[in-house]
Amino acid sequence: MLIRYTAITLLGAACTFGPALSAQTAPNDLGDRPIAQGVVIDRAPVIDGRLDEEAWGTAPTISDFVQHEPFEGRPATERTELRVLYDAAALYIGAWMFDSDSSGVVVGETRRDAELSETDALIIVFDTYLDRQNGFVFGTTPAGIEYDGQVINEGRGSFDRTRQQRQQRGSGGGFYLNWDGSWDVATSTDEGGWYAEFRIPFSTLRYGSGGPQVWGMNVSRQIRRRNEQDFWAPIARQHDFYRVSEAGTLQGIEAPSRRSVALTPYVLSSAHRNYVASLETDLDAEVGGDAKLGLAPNLTLDLTYNTDFAQVEVDEQQINLTRFRLFFPEKRPFFLENAGTFSVGTPQAVELFFSRRIGIGGEGEQVPILGGGRLTGKAGGLTLGVLDIQTERVGSEIAPTNYAVGRVIRELPNRSRIGGVVVSRLNTDATDDYNLTYAVDGRLGLGEAINFEGYLARTETPGLDGREHAANFSGTYVTRDWNGGFSYREVGEAFNPEAGFLERTAYRYFTARLERNVRLASAPWLRQLRPHATFRSYYDFEGFNETRLMHVDFPVELSNGASVSVQTNWTREGLNEDFEIEDGVVVPPGTYDNTEVELQFNTNQSAPLSVGAEMVVGGFLSGTYRSVLGTIAARSGTAFAGALRLGYDNVDLAEGSFENVLAGLRLAYSFTPRIFLQSLVQYNSQNDDLSGNVRFGWLNTAGTGLFLVYNEVQQTGALSRVQDRAFVIKYTQQFRLVR
Repeated sequence: MLIRYTAITLLGAACTFGPALSAQTAPNDLGDRPIAQGVVIDRAPVIDGRLDEEAWGTAPTISDFVQHEPFEGRPATERTELRVLYDAAALYIGAWMFDSDSSGVVVGETRRDAELSETDALIIVFDTYLDRQNGFVFGTTPAGIEYDGQVINEGRGSFDRTRQQRQQRGSGGGFYLNWDGSWDVATSTDEGGWYAEFRIPFSTLRYGSGGPQVWGMNVSRQIRRRNEQDFWAPIARQHDFYRVSEAGTLQGIEAPSRRSVALTPYVLSSAHRNYVASLETDLDAEVGGDAKLGLAPNLTLDLTYNTDFAQVEVDEQQINLTRFRLFFPEKRPFFLENAGTFSVGTPQAVELFFSRRIGIGGEGEQVPILGGGRLTGKAGGLTLGVLDIQTERVGSEIAPTNYAVGRVIRELPNRSRIGGVVVSRLNTDATDDYNLTYAVDGRLGLGEAINFEGYLARTETPGLDGREHAANFSGTYVTRDWNGGFSYREVGEAFNPEAGFLERTAYRYFTARLERNVRLASAPWLRQLRPHATFRSYYDFEGFNETRLMHVDFPVELSNGASVSVQTNWTREGLNEDFEIEDGVVVPPGTYDNTEVELQFNTNQSAPLSVGAEMVVGGFLSGTYRSVLGTIAARSGTAFAGALRLGYDNVDLAEGSFENVLAGLRLAYSFTPRIFLQSLVQYNSQNDDLSGNVRFGWLNTAGTGLFLVYNEVQQTGALSRVQDRAFVIKYTQQFRLVR
């Protein structure tokens, strides 16, 4: 009932946004953007990376790549050619990455979705609705890996992130790597370079009605030994590859009408024991799965039953020395697909819908998901999204809960948009226990350099009184040489998005930032200098300054990818009440002004062995703070990769002293691009636990396949013991019933 009301409300509101744009009408004039032509074929090529079929010779060549980095606008140093073919079932991309020094090609890891910035790579983005803001990404490396994701809102997130926030993206990050489509790629190499052959089924993509297509498209090639990035459709240096508003155009494609049906069932067997709460091991077997139905050319319905995420990678642990909530990103595939459609708010600070609220309890325990559905797509020039999920009861503490979201967005010319969202949480055993969030949001692009964004939100919670609003307004100015911006945000003390994420409540916030980008043609070893300054401050509604930061930084980026940064931070923390930062260490109310110095550096991360570190020394609350966080990463050939992360905090306050240690060892071995063994062992002295996660995967298409997962958590310290242990075997397979 709630989801029906949500959908009707938003669709009704959408009618006020003006006349609809055609799904195949670009909202801005692209001028001299390059155009590619697809060619129909009768016989599909064999996807082996060899590109030796005659059909490839029938398609026009896509070439004339130019540098994005390091020398914007210059011709690429190596020749790249692409050709596009299609038949009734799929799109085929053939790519020739010629190289005058093929021995210098950096092959990279043999692992799906491995980081591409530190290897040679080819990446393609398709803006299939030609809205110049969103797209699908497909990429590979000489190792032949599958790399895919979704771009939302041109990949933009918030500009004013803290050091911790830069490490992980929320729902507003704008690029979703964990989306896994069903497609194939193969590569080959010889003395002339390396080559790639893609097959991307039309059923994997989302686009307008069947028939002639006009899509946005861009292609990027990375030549890592030169730290060079080449684009087919040139984009100004201050923007990245996901600036789809400046992409070229792909035409000449005749796509089928989308009425596909796919089922993805799973079977699972597990053994689990909570050593604190039980003396017995729970043996369990489950079945469930997902279904994907193309209801209309532009609308897709995803259904899920007894949803399980046993194969998902565990979170990286964090140390918390603040009074505020830590953010852990969503990693579950069902919630990541089209996640940007439902994204409203400030990433990692005020997220009005945060899918990690679903199926995960307040103490991190798993809450079974009975099932639900998601409807996404385009209708009448609007982007629509409706999500409804029902969770089950867990004992007497966690009630069965329904989560519902309805979202509508209207894309406008020049990177602009307007939208609305309604989010609800409902205790289905007690309908007077509910929470609602309403919001409108928008973005306005002025010229190429200026963007304004904002949102206004309100919550409704029975029994909760006070300021139930949140509002944000921000602007950015980005050119080749200058990058600046400001943001004002206000969150009321009663603003309570229970299906969202709030870092902190009851505050007014202002931030401003100015950065200068400097390139020196006389120093080829130097990529750029990025001196910048940032100011941010939080006040409560009585005017008390709770947090303030004045930050000056001078990063130096080298041409091989190494960098070094020296920062000075002037900080303020204002406490209205006692703050227990550590067991037995209580900091009294007061205003604490301090200064700290931070050094960050990393070596060339494409090398077989690389090192990075952050070191901080300075004042902190009533005393001093020293911190080191270092990472050593190693690779051997294409199969093995490992990383050791070590963190140490030494806090010496007037009220007491303490230390924290954080350690993580990540190891991965890829037998083939689809068969892998990964492990992550972590130690966190703040929580006194040692945890281990081992995953074996034998993948089929779209992230399905066989998974073996082992998890263990041990209590350390005086009460050293095993707390939790689990072993899971899961098999999932995709069946396409209608293509």
